[in-house]
Amino acid sequence: MNTATAVVIVYPSIFGWILIGLIAGWLSGKITRGGGFGILADIFLGLIGGILGGWIFGLLGIHFYGFIGSLAAATVGAVLLVAVARTFSHAGRW
Repeated sequence: MNTATAVVIVYPSIFGWILIGLIAGWLSGKITRGGGFGILADIFLGLIGGILGGWIFGLLGIHFYGFIGSLAAATVGAVLLVAVARTFSHAGRW
């Protein structure tokens, strides 16, 4: 008897991605300690960072599953985005 196993990959809905981005933005502000731009800007960068983190993990061949994996990818992207934004925001200052 043959048995087939179906693998179902569930992607978060748009609300799931927004929630993950919000949490990742908040975490990025905590991780960068004083390098954040305030809660609203950190959350916005977290939303964009979620996309960036997913893209970077995909390029590196790192697969993430579930809420924790998505949160990890989004947080990495948000921290990188905050670091880049901080670099450019302080570029003209002495």
